[in-house]
Amino acid sequence: MMFHPRRTIRALLLPLAAGLALLTLPAQSAQAASTLTNGGFESDGAGVAVPTGWSEYGDTGASYTESGGHGGSYRLSHYSASAYKVETYQYLSGLTNGTYTLTAWVRSSGGQNSAYMSLKNCGSSEQRTDLPVSTSSWVRIVTSIAVTNNQCTVSFYSDANAGNWINVDDVTFASGSTGLSIKGADISSLAKSEAKGGVYKTSSGTTGDAVTILRNAGMNYARLKVWVNPADGYNDKAHVLAVAKRVKAAGMKLLVDFHYSDSWADPGKQTKPAAWSGHSYSQLKTDVYNHTYDVLNALKAQGTTADMVQIGNEINGGMLWSEGSTDNWSQLAGLLNSGYSAAKAVSSGTQVALHLANAGDDATVRWWFDNAKTYGINYDVIGLSYYGYWHGSLAAAQTTLDDVASRYAKPVFIAETAYPFTLAQDDSLENQIDTSGELVTGYPATAAGQLAWMNAVANIVEAVPNGRGLGVFYWEATWTAVTGNGWDPTDATSGNGWENQALFGYDDKALSSMAWFSHR
Repeated sequence: MMFHPRRTIRALLLPLAAGLALLTLPAQSAQAASTLTNGGFESDGAGVAVPTGWSEYGDTGASYTESGGHGGSYRLSHYSASAYKVETYQYLSGLTNGTYTLTAWVRSSGGQNSAYMSLKNCGSSEQRTDLPVSTSSWVRIVTSIAVTNNQCTVSFYSDANAGNWINVDDVTFASGSTGLSIKGADISSLAKSEAKGGVYKTSSGTTGDAVTILRNAGMNYARLKVWVNPADGYNDKAHVLAVAKRVKAAGMKLLVDFHYSDSWADPGKQTKPAAWSGHSYSQLKTDVYNHTYDVLNALKAQGTTADMVQIGNEINGGMLWSEGSTDNWSQLAGLLNSGYSAAKAVSSGTQVALHLANAGDDATVRWWFDNAKTYGINYDVIGLSYYGYWHGSLAAAQTTLDDVASRYAKPVFIAETAYPFTLAQDDSLENQIDTSGELVTGYPATAAGQLAWMNAVANIVEAVPNGRGLGVFYWEATWTAVTGNGWDPTDATSGNGWENQALFGYDDKALSSMAWFSHR
């Protein structure tokens, strides 16, 4: 399918001067209505300069309808062979005051100075959501606002360079609200980093506490992994307890991520802790219960009860191999339910999440959770890792999030995502992502690119229907390059292949990309 939206008619219509600044829209318009008109752009056919119900301002020749809609036959497009600024808007009046949500299916070439949809002139502060960058697949985005003056303007805006385009379709405006309850980060590296001399600074260069700096940026939830008996003595119960005190003192919530290992657990490895080696399946169930209860009860006893726990980390293939692999679902179910029971025994209000990698693979996620249902695995929330340079497009991740939230009637969240702010290294170990060819198209390895990526991921989670998109955890916000704080707990000389994806720069200053924490 050809996605480049070149106009096939009206070719002789010249846009207004490309640099024309857009003025504030008037309070009223001839198109005013109490409900959105022609949100699917189906009323007029292709090549219409001003779609029925809509108005335009700026370089109006760059706004028109085209064939090739998301849900119907036609769509709205912004495009010009010259640089342009254009706004396509609809003024709504006679509204009952309250909270409203604007939803649209969009796609974009990327490259614009800005491209967003917004709600404004509604009596409260304008709300915007940026369009995703460089996506040929349709993505659904949302924006909410409080209407306090019985009116509101729905707007789609492009400040674009020559050849940039956006498509918009299936626009709705209805009562309801959106927003993310989780704007979090994994800071498991922090305790060891500080012990090895790591320093964290505000954006202006003042040395401070990383937890406070992140909280002040808008972070409201911290994720801490716990290993059973790690070789370096970090990410163990004692250090989780210590950092949890700081997290709760800062007014943040706490997610405890149980790996049930002495080191990294992920889809490629789920190695039993050395202390549990050789234990029978029955004993492993007891081990899981006792370890989970011990850590969570200690947190509760010091006044820092976990708000959420993960029973296992990226358990696509199960955990505690081989006994708990997905080759034996009944045993995996027993182990997971043992962890669930322990968490609930400590605090019935603690939410229990099951966490898989690869949010872009709906078929695998569905297979996994279908089995979870078949085998009676207990859980409250679904967590998924989503790294765009490994796990596919935003549209693919959105498909998975929407599908599993609906299919299993559970809230969903992104348990891990990240993006580089540079391709350079700050230590001797080659970084996980260090070439331009590994990046997601349209998102450069800059602080601005990092911010744009995080906002895009937050947007698709926010758009999960029925309020089931909880939020996002950034991974790993504080893992800067500090000698001795490498990836391997058994090797003090190992480096960090992730420092170019932290939220602190190589000068130790908080990056501007922390602004994503202020997402609705």
